[in-house]
Amino acid sequence: MSCIFCGIAAGEVPSDTVAEGEDFVAFRDLQPQAATHVLVIPRRHISGIADIIPKDGDLIGRLMVAAADVARGEGLAEGGYRLVVNQGEAGGQTVEHLHIHVLGGRQMRWPPG
Repeated sequence: MSCIFCGIAAGEVPSDTVAEGEDFVAFRDLQPQAATHVLVIPRRHISGIADIIPKDGDLIGRLMVAAADVARGEGLAEGGYRLVVNQGEAGGQTVEHLHIHVLGGRQMRWPPG
């Protein structure tokens, strides 16, 4: 298996799953950067945000809805949270599978990087 997130999406690699749907899985990050740090990934492999195409628009919308649902489920909606998508090495992407970071439970700073 070349993509760890594809293995998680397929149920072949264990994860602390928070939510899942037909086309996404949300699970806790193994190296959390905030009190709450959940990753929302598509089940279908997409290397990164730069690789989405117009037909992926509905999927990307569902991933954002899933991220908002996760934030509500984790109790972050009232206090606030951050959604992050990293692209490429210079953007901080460490796994080449599109993922949305749901970060909360602490005060976020700006600029983020």
